[in-house]
Amino acid sequence: MKTQNQHHLSNKTKTGSRLASIDALRGLVIVIMLIDHIRDVFFLHVQIGDPVNVLDTDFSHFILRLLSSLCAPIFVLLTGLSAYLYSLHHSRKQLAQFLFSRGLLLVMLEITVISIAWTGTVPPEKLYLQVIWVIGLSMILMSMFIYLPRSALWLIAIVGIAGHNMLDNIILDSQHHLHTLWAIIHQRDWIELTTTLKARTSYPLVPWPSIMVLGFLIGPLIYNSTTNQLNPRRLLQIGGGLLVSFVLLRSLNVYGDSPWFGGDHIGITIMSFFALTKYPPSLLFILFTSGVGCLILAYFDSRTTNYLVRPLTHFGSAPMFFYITHLYMIGISYLVFVISFGKTQGKYFGFDHLGYLWLMFIVLIIPLYFMTRWFGRLKQRRRDIRWLKYF
Repeated sequence: MKTQNQHHLSNKTKTGSRLASIDALRGLVIVIMLIDHIRDVFFLHVQIGDPVNVLDTDFSHFILRLLSSLCAPIFVLLTGLSAYLYSLHHSRKQLAQFLFSRGLLLVMLEITVISIAWTGTVPPEKLYLQVIWVIGLSMILMSMFIYLPRSALWLIAIVGIAGHNMLDNIILDSQHHLHTLWAIIHQRDWIELTTTLKARTSYPLVPWPSIMVLGFLIGPLIYNSTTNQLNPRRLLQIGGGLLVSFVLLRSLNVYGDSPWFGGDHIGITIMSFFALTKYPPSLLFILFTSGVGCLILAYFDSRTTNYLVRPLTHFGSAPMFFYITHLYMIGISYLVFVISFGKTQGKYFGFDHLGYLWLMFIVLIIPLYFMTRWFGRLKQRRRDIRWLKYF
């Protein structure tokens, strides 16, 4: 049996400054994200709505979609938790400066490097304001929120997460003078930036900052600064509470997402129950994904030396590097397939079977692992290169 000190050492990276369990969960999330983004590109001919229309969506595609739903909310929750851990060794001003500068960098990367990767054009013909954009904006807001008392932070977290679905019926058309602002805040839509450039607010802002604030707030509940350990029991309690709340509220079918229904067979009913709205994330979506995230983090806390878990820490130690690199690798792979086989699905090249998606995943994950591990170690080794920490 591990002693407490052994567990303390196993849950840290070589530098002793990062919790390996958090890196492992972050790594799991971005590995799932790789699968989902391959599906986005190579199954673009198979459209999946939001929330998923379970009557015309294949079960295997639904499962992939459900898995991918874990990515963004867990990542944002971990960003808030990491901000709390950062605050333990830095002043509030230093934390605010880091959050603001990194948030601004993420927004700039989204509208330049990342948009080019998605569109394949320079400059990008359209801007897709997605998860990196909303994480960046949320970090900028967090740089101001951290000066508020904890009671105000709890109010931001609870009202933003639990109350934003009351805004769902406010839909503004493109001619409304507040349309652009509302599209950024809560309504997923296209906005005109210039006569030739449009932007898609794929990830409206609300309630993502509230999820980040929640991660910041649960930090002192689950982390012991004396031992540098997470508290798995507390994580299980929080995760279990979130999932029980999800099941109870979803069963009532009165608030928090589009209603579910009973289908012709149990499979349709189950799919309908878990067909949750991601854009923007509903209350039920957040309860489900955050609850699962807490349970996985509790599981990883004592298993960071496990041969299956440990590689995930390498992915999670350099998430921004992985994110940008994987988008370009997927984009280049797609161009190679188009040149080799042509556009097999109307105006797209597309796979005929999900098995090819998993094959593509294996082909890409191996070089991505070694590249990300190299970059993560470079970050650890060259702390004098300050910009490396942003990736």
